[in-house]
Amino acid sequence: MRRVTKIAAAGVVSAALAMTATACGSSSSSSSSKGNKGVGMAFDVGGRGDHSFNDSAARGMDKADKEFNTGHKEQTASNGETESDREQRLDLLAGAGYNPVVAVGFTYGDAVKKIAAKYPKTTFGIVDSVVDASNVDSMVFATEQSSYLAGVAAALKTKTGKVGFIGGVHNTLIGTFQAGFDQGVKDTKPSATVTDQYLYETDTKGFNDPTSAQGKAQGMLDSGVDVIYTAAGLSGDGSIQAVAGKAGAWAIGVDSDQYQDAALAKYKNSILTSAVKNVDVAVYDLIKSVHDGKAKAGTNTYDLANSGVSLADSGGFIKDIQAQIDAAKQKIVSKQITVKSTP
Repeated sequence: MRRVTKIAAAGVVSAALAMTATACGSSSSSSSSKGNKGVGMAFDVGGRGDHSFNDSAARGMDKADKEFNTGHKEQTASNGETESDREQRLDLLAGAGYNPVVAVGFTYGDAVKKIAAKYPKTTFGIVDSVVDASNVDSMVFATEQSSYLAGVAAALKTKTGKVGFIGGVHNTLIGTFQAGFDQGVKDTKPSATVTDQYLYETDTKGFNDPTSAQGKAQGMLDSGVDVIYTAAGLSGDGSIQAVAGKAGAWAIGVDSDQYQDAALAKYKNSILTSAVKNVDVAVYDLIKSVHDGKAKAGTNTYDLANSGVSLADSGGFIKDIQAQIDAAKQKIVSKQITVKSTP
């Protein structure tokens, strides 16, 4: 049983957090009128405003904040930071009395394991990684499944028979997006050609470099690719922008329903669909569980069967192929189709 910790020595704690803001990335906070410290949110690079999975996590926190008046403290990772930086960020939030502390992104895996052991009475959440600890909610998503549906849509909408995938960082997690997408394309249109490219091999800047993504996308467009799916966080904005400049081409968004994102409104008529990862639902569920005194823990998987991932239909651009997408979804849910998680 956990409950949100009351404020203690708030002035000293606030000063300490303020002094370390530079070392631990940007931060902002809001306080609950009830005096609860509330949620500690550690965003990945790109942070709030990335129009992707950080924003999805923020929506879940904002919803909980509105409903439960929890208050929160949020901090954001920086490009090129170290493992020590991530540990310090989580340590500061937990030590200040925030509960739960939510780490957004697989890069926090080792840091959560270490800091959760230090604060056994605090509940931690981690997105896209599994930490085996009694006080950690590991939120994992079957992104290969939603990416498969994105591949189906791409295969049915391409006019050139050439589609592309751009990943932010060439790692295991982003590989699940590529694997599902490639399989969905090939199962639907075996004759189609899929071009797979990555912005960076290991540098997490790949999730925060729109210029590089724009260049990659433009190269694909110039080679005849007319549908591009980008799994690269904030970098995806650059890819969408490039696609919007090419008549007849389509972009496929990721993590959030990017057609609905106000910051991308000028490009929305080029966003065919988005492979949505409902991080907001997982984050909200965790915060609510702590608020209710029944903190979630263990590995919790979100997939097509429980609507943890999905394919957006905003804009009506896939209305003509919705029946084929629904059929593919049903085959995945019923296990007639097993989607690969590795390319």
